[in-house]
Amino acid sequence: MIIKLSRFLFILILLLGFQFNSHSQQQLTRILFIFDASNSMNGKWEGSTKIELARVILAEALDDLEGTPNLELALRVYGHQSPITPTFQDCDDTKLEVEFGTNNYAAIKGFVNTVEPKGTTPIARSLEASAGDFPDKNARNVIILITDGLEACDQFPCEVARKLKEKEINVTPFVVGLGIDLKYLNEFDCIGRFYEASTVESFRKVMKSVINDALNNTTAQINLNDINKKPTETNTTVFLYKAGTKELKYTFMHTMNYKKNPDTIVVIDPDMKYDMVVNTLPQVVVKNLELKRGIHNVLPADCPQGILKVRIKGASKKFNVDVRVMQKGQPVTLNVQDLDQEQKYLVGEYDIEILTLPRIYRNNVKINQSLFTYIDIEGSGIFEYKSYKPIVGQIFLEKDGTDVAEWVCDIDPKKMQGKFYLQPGSYRIVYRPEEAVSTDYTSIKKFTIRAGANTVVTL
Repeated sequence: MIIKLSRFLFILILLLGFQFNSHSQQQLTRILFIFDASNSMNGKWEGSTKIELARVILAEALDDLEGTPNLELALRVYGHQSPITPTFQDCDDTKLEVEFGTNNYAAIKGFVNTVEPKGTTPIARSLEASAGDFPDKNARNVIILITDGLEACDQFPCEVARKLKEKEINVTPFVVGLGIDLKYLNEFDCIGRFYEASTVESFRKVMKSVINDALNNTTAQINLNDINKKPTETNTTVFLYKAGTKELKYTFMHTMNYKKNPDTIVVIDPDMKYDMVVNTLPQVVVKNLELKRGIHNVLPADCPQGILKVRIKGASKKFNVDVRVMQKGQPVTLNVQDLDQEQKYLVGEYDIEILTLPRIYRNNVKINQSLFTYIDIEGSGIFEYKSYKPIVGQIFLEKDGTDVAEWVCDIDPKKMQGKFYLQPGSYRIVYRPEEAVSTDYTSIKKFTIRAGANTVVTL
């Protein structure tokens, strides 16, 4: 039974049989490109066909590689020899078209530019056959598979990976997919890491990244650790500065891969130390981080976070209230968030000022790991005043039925009417005509504000 081809596009990078020669400063690297020329590559993608865009991207990669010392390239193609029909697909349609060499860039580009897509997608058999394309194991052997289809024959890449390991050929793949269903990627747990691309441009960037990985083999992941020292935090920007300076070298939006692990980064220069700034609230800074060449590095930062949300309880006349957040005991504003906004902060204690009238303060608010901290406030009402002349006045909140009053705001002396959103409570307004020249004109009016209600006072 012919398996329907997917319209997804992904790159699978397999690092095969890595053996490091400690006596050689520059190890020989061999990159085998496996190119999909199956019928589905004729499909449309971003205004062109997949085969045309794949040709362009591969050509760009080859141009970047040309002149690289200690590098040999080869090309295997599948799906280009036997047309697929409703009743037949040739699962052995895979062939090494350009053997390994140091100066075969033009030959690879020439074949790819002329090949016509027609057949099926035998990924597993192509990978299995590719193990014999390398002359020996005495090099860093890399396979880059460019395809737009899922496995269409009777084998599974995971099974091939198992067989290659049984033959003592080490397999460490990296998959970069355009729109691949993550459920499908879970079937490839036995193979390795995956990267997802959503556009032609992101696909181009991924291609550069994985080739850099193939040549360098120095990788890193940034672990944003929770309170249990597990790297579960993510979705924040990370800056890498040259250590001891303000010279910004790299900017990353921290990302978890499809396995919910910190994503692998392959573009970091291992020949310098870094100061890492994690843009949580507040920032976390880790200084003098050092990478080791030729291995996978872990860059840790303790960033345990919880979530703060301020909510209105009950009816309200106003919903766009700012919330000022400060670290405990520090007057400097850390952040201003909106009412009903969910905002992450590092685990700890904070002082909160809610910019209602009058202000609402909450001190020593605790943020706990991965939990919501809610602050509920009463909804506001509306106070409106009208006067026959401009007035000078101030509004006060009466405290607990006593004569103690808390200043709330001033009245604009140039206006004869105004409107304020006030929290529920008992108030008084103290005022006199703006033009008056005697304190005898001082007047006091009391009023009550209820959540969601209007109160109108004539002065």
